[in-house]
Amino acid sequence: MSSVLECRKIEKTFHDGDRELRILRGIDFEVKPGEILAISGSSGAGKSTLLHIMGTLDTPTAGELLFEGVNVADMSKGRVNRLRNEDIGFVFQFYHLLAEFTALENVMMPGISQGVSRKDCQVRAEELLLKVGLDERMTHKPGKLSGGEQQRVAIARALFNNPGVVLADEPTGNLDEGTGLEILDLIWKLNESDGVTVVFVTHDLNLAKRAHQWIHIHEGVSEYRTG
Repeated sequence: MSSVLECRKIEKTFHDGDRELRILRGIDFEVKPGEILAISGSSGAGKSTLLHIMGTLDTPTAGELLFEGVNVADMSKGRVNRLRNEDIGFVFQFYHLLAEFTALENVMMPGISQGVSRKDCQVRAEELLLKVGLDERMTHKPGKLSGGEQQRVAIARALFNNPGVVLADEPTGNLDEGTGLEILDLIWKLNESDGVTVVFVTHDLNLAKRAHQWIHIHEGVSEYRTG
């Protein structure tokens, strides 16, 4: 497999009354297995829009999105849903944890929603929480966890199904600098130890330089950058 995800001439246009807003104007790049790819760009450049398209949460106006060599547009709706639920992990800036459930239960949710037994879900969730350093916080609800701890829970949840790729939208944007660096170190550690493939959006150019690949979006077009 040469790539996990590939964007070919991706375009996205929005309409606001009589105005046409061309956000993405032909994005080209591929994400290879086991790499970390950064997407940077100024505010409003279309970074999050692109990430949503890559995660099948949105569709492009033109162009092709390929997952493991298969054009997503050629997949049935059911196949796309399975792809989104099983093969892609999501980490967002604001965690999106369920407040009424413990850290352990939040991480179990992807399996429970697919009908996996609670016993098997718990074993997997405990393994992941141990991996992200929260073995002593499993029974705490989000309200009792710090921002960094909540983001660790979110990362564990994203990894539950062993996805082909994890998409992270400003994963440290809601954290202080020190905690943000801890989360980044965790992402790099998981990449090195488990080969987790990660695509993350950031406005921080110094952070983007740490990635194996770095794509910068300017005026709707992507260009490869180097540190």
